[in-house]
Amino acid sequence: MHLQVEADADMNPGQTHHHAEHTMHVAHAVPPKTAAAHMGHDRHAGHSVAMFRDKFWLTLILTLPVVAWSEEVQHWFGYTAPTFPASQYIPAFLGTIVFLYGGSVFIHGAWGELADRRPGMMTLISLGIVVAFTASLAATFGFFEIDVWWEVATLITIMLLGHWLEMKAIAQARGALDALAALLPDSAERITESGVEKVPLAELRVGDVVLVRPGARVPADGKVIEGTAEVDESLITGESRGISKGPGTTVVAGTVAAGGSLRVRVSAVGEETALSGIMRLVAAAQASGSRAQALADRAAALLFYVALASGVLTFGYWRLAGDSAHAVTRTATVLIIACPHALGLAIPLVIAISTSLGAQNGLLVKDRLALERARDLDVVIFDKTGTLTRGAPTLSAVAAVSGASEEEVLKLAASVEADSEHPLAKAIVRGVNRRGANPLQGRNFEAMPGSGAHANVNGQSVFVGGPHLLSELKVVLPSELEKQQRSGHPRGRPCFMSLRTDG
Repeated sequence: MHLQVEADADMNPGQTHHHAEHTMHVAHAVPPKTAAAHMGHDRHAGHSVAMFRDKFWLTLILTLPVVAWSEEVQHWFGYTAPTFPASQYIPAFLGTIVFLYGGSVFIHGAWGELADRRPGMMTLISLGIVVAFTASLAATFGFFEIDVWWEVATLITIMLLGHWLEMKAIAQARGALDALAALLPDSAERITESGVEKVPLAELRVGDVVLVRPGARVPADGKVIEGTAEVDESLITGESRGISKGPGTTVVAGTVAAGGSLRVRVSAVGEETALSGIMRLVAAAQASGSRAQALADRAAALLFYVALASGVLTFGYWRLAGDSAHAVTRTATVLIIACPHALGLAIPLVIAISTSLGAQNGLLVKDRLALERARDLDVVIFDKTGTLTRGAPTLSAVAAVSGASEEEVLKLAASVEADSEHPLAKAIVRGVNRRGANPLQGRNFEAMPGSGAHANVNGQSVFVGGPHLLSELKVVLPSELEKQQRSGHPRGRPCFMSLRTDG
């Protein structure tokens, strides 16, 4: 009897499938910068998604009546808002709250930029809202007629919405770090002279010997000194097939042992492990900026000086012309228009969302400059030993010989593998369930590390395994299956499973 387990899912040209543990790295387009260098200029440092979300919703609620009671908006749409004592001060009162509550985050960011002598996006936004607020406040007290409270409130609300979306996208992208960190177990079983003790990962030291049980994750990088097992290293290689490990071979923290237990002498812990190195690459990518972002930041700095100079010239011209009211009005208009809504949101938001979507689909970008330059790619060459994978094996075909039916083969295989934690065993069980076959009850299950599994099904001794098990049992592979094994599967990496029943 024969089963074929495809070690990686079908991939058609033009399709992209990834698994949570399947990671690929985009090569550097330029020499990488350190995360610390980028973090120092993060305009959102110390801010959270929840903070921007809360500020946006509250300012939106306050902005609606500001717009509704604005005389200019009422004139545009030809309606009259309800009037009552002090109703004319609604825009001024609520607009001031919006400015103090919602605009404070931008003013704080501008203060930091000016302290670093690097005026940028936050400085431009602050310049616009401060000028609009000051002009509206002066108009409220009757100094001149320029009521733009609705402009102050809507400008702040829109910018809060954009920065909330940007922070949300960045947080999702950084969630890839949390997903990688979750691959490590919380504790490890350290072998000592007195026996096996459970200790936190932080207490492991180089030279310690740890026990990795079947189905458990390896707690640290090391070398196997005893035991055999197949280890799922898809988080490192992207390949779904288990790698046979025995004495003298190395294992990586976060990988999963199956089909046997291992005793591993620790060679690297903490920041020295391979998984920590991947996490540092991800962190550096999320901290890096793109060429478009750098250009936007330089443009914002230049625009700040241009807007400031234009405002001064506008005020000076109208003041010398003897029209003080128009001097203030037109100066405020120039500075408000200079506030770059699109420049402040579009580029950072697109970059954040693109890296976030990549992280969610298993694509870890080492540098955003590389991602930006990907638009110029004409050919992509994947340096992989097999096909592109989903990171999990799939039952793709069934072939029965010696008079057995495919349904019988599936039932026997699933009956044995139901109690196994091996990735191929789980793939067989999933495949059988999808095909609607009903597994039988297996008894006396026995895992055979490096070979397969064994159980009693309906009084028969059933073995499930690969070529190594066939050699142990001295079973000759039928000629039709031998030919199929040599040819392989055209759309995947096949693994032939054979069953033997002894009555």
